[in-house]
Amino acid sequence: MNYNKKTVYDFDPHGKKVLLRCDFNVPQNKATGEITSDKRIVAALPTIKYLLDNGAAVIACSHLGKPKGEWKESLSLKPVAARLSELLGMEVIMAADIIGEDAKAKAAALQPGQLLLLENLRFDKREEKNDPEFAKELASMAEVYVSDAFGTVHRAHASTAGVAAYLPAYAGMLVEKEISVMGKALSDPARPFVAILGGAKVSDKIAVINNLLEKADTVIVGGGMAYTFKLAQGHTIGKSLLEADRVEYAKEMMAKAEEKGVKLLLPVDHICAAEFSVDAEPVVTGEDIPEDMMGMDIGPRTVELYKAAVQGAGTVVWNGPMGVFEFANFNKGTFAVAEAVANCGGVTIIGGGDSASAVEKSGYAEKITHISTGGGASLEFLEGKELPGVACLLDK
Repeated sequence: MNYNKKTVYDFDPHGKKVLLRCDFNVPQNKATGEITSDKRIVAALPTIKYLLDNGAAVIACSHLGKPKGEWKESLSLKPVAARLSELLGMEVIMAADIIGEDAKAKAAALQPGQLLLLENLRFDKREEKNDPEFAKELASMAEVYVSDAFGTVHRAHASTAGVAAYLPAYAGMLVEKEISVMGKALSDPARPFVAILGGAKVSDKIAVINNLLEKADTVIVGGGMAYTFKLAQGHTIGKSLLEADRVEYAKEMMAKAEEKGVKLLLPVDHICAAEFSVDAEPVVTGEDIPEDMMGMDIGPRTVELYKAAVQGAGTVVWNGPMGVFEFANFNKGTFAVAEAVANCGGVTIIGGGDSASAVEKSGYAEKITHISTGGGASLEFLEGKELPGVACLLDK
């Protein structure tokens, strides 16, 4: 996939109507509808301000939650418009619909320096179906399309890919940063290149492991997915998480690593517990886990092994925690790896989702080069898949 895309700096926004796809899928208090974290709104501000300051009239759009094509007042973007108004210190005009009379009238009347927010895109079931007619109607309100919602670029929806058939399409600042940092890490990494993969399931990371074994010098495996590999090595894993149908695959990946000369590191000891509970007593075991125990984190020897592997890396890509970091008794492995990654001196990339929240909890987020804003999108990026919402943007 070509990662070298035209950005907002490659056209003159002055006097243009710009359709801007944002990621305003913010968490809310279910009872009050109050936004509990405005991080995604704040992340969109640089692109919005740049366009407004340079004389564009901006028509912003986003999805929120999963209304599945039904109009749900609880998933209206009105609270987002209110928060956006506060953050920008200006009125954000809210449309009462998406491509209906109100949205079209307000878009037609929109002046340079003004911002209009359309209603939740997913209130119309044609959005997720990438319906060409819906995409065309959306595009008809503007002259240029800017994509700044990296969290949705792996989906071929009307607002993420379809509209690019009708408008010249550019990357916003958020999307530009994601594809340039992650694109370089995968196509031309500073070496040694270390990939760290964790999380619960091997099946979620199959294509990622396969792709990274072609590119990395070292692949480190932790989290629940490590126990399937340990069983494949012939060790006992007790009551630990296991995907029995992936054991053969784990053996294939170990053989592939050997054949490619890639170091594949697996835990050499474990922090275990008798039950999956926040109060469970941590027990350190060797490579074999007793049958009445389950692995909950990587052990102290593994921590030292992984830290040594990360030290001096030129590029580190990390996706998935090393253990049940949400429980204080079992967060040490993940936090130790976070510290090692933060201090390695190379380009460090955290691939969204649980890894991002683990790094934030560890207190090392400030020292990471790039924390991806898209969980699913960054995972598909690491798989080497073509992302529809990136492929549709104009090449430089």
